[in-house]
Amino acid sequence: MNTSLDRRRKKPEWPAFIDLSKYKIKAHHVHIIKERCKECEWCIIYCPEEILEKSDKINVKGYHPPQLIEGKTFDDCAECHFCELICPEFAIYVEVPEEEEGSENNE
Repeated sequence: MNTSLDRRRKKPEWPAFIDLSKYKIKAHHVHIIKERCKECEWCIIYCPEEILEKSDKINVKGYHPPQLIEGKTFDDCAECHFCELICPEFAIYVEVPEEEEGSENNE
C-alpha cells in the first residue's frame, strides 16, 4: 500500500478556494453606428477574434454595415479596440463600463 497516495488531500472545489465577489467582471459591448458605415470591411478583416461579418441590411448610404456573426457573443470579443482604431468613419466602438469608485483593485 502506497502511503503517499493516502496522504493526498482532495483539492477544494472552485468556489471554495477563491472569493469571486472580490473580482468585478466587466461586461463590454461593441456598438456599430450603422448609418456611418461605408462598408470598407476593415473591422471585419482585421478583427483578431473574427466575430464580425457583413450584414444583409443596407444603411442610408447604400452600404452593408458589419454585424455580429450568428453564434458569437460579445464575450468572444478580445476587447482590443482595434476595430474602433481602424475604422475611418468612427462607425464602431467598444464600450467598457467604468469601475465603481471605492471598489478593490484586482491583484
